[in-house]
Amino acid sequence: MNRIQKPKGTLDILPADIGLWQYIENAVRDIARINGFQEIRMPTFEATELFCRGVGDTTDVVGKEMYTFTDKDGSSLSLRPEGTAGVARSVIENGLYAGAMPLKLFYLSNFFRREKPQAGRSREFWQFGTELYGSSRPEADAQVILLADALFKKLGLTKVTLRINSIGCPECRPSYRKALLEYFSQFESELCDTCRERLQKNPLRVLDCKSPICSGIAKNAPKTLEHLCGGCESHFESLKKHLDDCGVEYIVDPSIVRGLDYYTGTVFEFTVDSIGAQSTVCGGGRYDGLLASIGGPEMPAVGFGMGITRLIQALKDENLVPELASGCDIYIAPLGDNASSGAFVLAHKLRAAGVSAETDICGRSLKAQMKYADKAGARYVLVVGDNELEEGVAELRDMRGGERVKVALSVDAIIEAIK
Repeated sequence: MNRIQKPKGTLDILPADIGLWQYIENAVRDIARINGFQEIRMPTFEATELFCRGVGDTTDVVGKEMYTFTDKDGSSLSLRPEGTAGVARSVIENGLYAGAMPLKLFYLSNFFRREKPQAGRSREFWQFGTELYGSSRPEADAQVILLADALFKKLGLTKVTLRINSIGCPECRPSYRKALLEYFSQFESELCDTCRERLQKNPLRVLDCKSPICSGIAKNAPKTLEHLCGGCESHFESLKKHLDDCGVEYIVDPSIVRGLDYYTGTVFEFTVDSIGAQSTVCGGGRYDGLLASIGGPEMPAVGFGMGITRLIQALKDENLVPELASGCDIYIAPLGDNASSGAFVLAHKLRAAGVSAETDICGRSLKAQMKYADKAGARYVLVVGDNELEEGVAELRDMRGGERVKVALSVDAIIEAIK
């Protein structure tokens, strides 16, 4: 019988790796707390219409990559391909928009897109995301950018580049759309099939195409910054000043447009060149019209999504993976049936006192137990036989330093000895 394997493009996060994931998650929660962001958790699947209206039906995410299925009641549902639309739906449905502003939310969640698996890109992936509602000021843009920058600094990453741009608002976007349409129409026959479809619906999407031919044509396309209205230009200049004042370096990159239709105004990316083609580890921007597009009130918003697996790869590339404590505090190695029962009870009492304790439940020899304790990363080993049980004293071995001391077989004495 053939073995069943995990679906293509998914990842098993094994016990040997989970410590690094938890290290990053703890850093994320700490940075989010300092910045006043509260955690939110959304359903794994949503109504397909949410993503069609919120993300945009001209995007690759909705048109090609979503996992969509028909429920038994005939409704169309999709596994969440990103987090912002789901948070926006929750903000509307639960009336969070009526509370104190700004509303600051973050999530640590897995998402699903049917993409071609490659380094840094998988079909199930994990993101840290922020969503800030209720402020149209450039300080809001700056705060979410500074939050991401603070996380990179907390993790020790130094080879990170911030790139920023503005893609305009509904007031100035039409003139830019017209300029793009005129430019790309000259090369329509050379564009890929997808971009020819995009051209009339949303020519901005052509700028985001990864095809070498399309991206080559896009290099000489009109720049967003050349078509900003006065308000967008002032907003972008203020954002740059806030970043300058806070000592955050950046590059103004007119090629950044982001790949989702809800973006407007500020867009940004943090890139790490060392992780290869998929160098964008964090991307975001402003999406002031999103809530209204899915049935909510008009409300400004800004945020980002950060890929956890890419963040892990960046840490590995810069040799910043910390030595994380693993294994139990103490392994109790019994010799004989009576000792085995006593060791089992002692391990239980130590766990109840908050000590990570293990003992043999497989009937191993002492030699085999010592090998297991070493592989399991036990900090100490306590060898208990019938004589030790009778005397109430056993030998405690330090598995790192090699020291051996006698210790009473009581919870308090053992805890004192291993401090």
